[in-house]
Amino acid sequence: MGKVAAAIKVMPESPEVDLDSLEDRLEQSLPEGAKINGFDRDDVAFGLVALIPTVVVPDDAGGTEAVEEAFSDVDDVESVSVEDVGRL
Repeated sequence: MGKVAAAIKVMPESPEVDLDSLEDRLEQSLPEGAKINGFDRDDVAFGLVALIPTVVVPDDAGGTEAVEEAFSDVDDVESVSVEDVGRL
């Protein structure tokens, strides 16, 4: 079974959210078998900054769905969307 790397855009609820703390909480929320291989930050508008973790997951039936659901359940997360996916 191969692996897939996905860039997932995580929008915080407001510009006041502590992004370092949010990164830690996202890492702790990962389902089994997934890992974060780094974070990028994207200035969106008016001080709002999105986190874009690169997540590596096994290439099976669910893909990134479990990670998306886990990230959506983290406090201070407004929305989650997959930006890019590729095989490793």
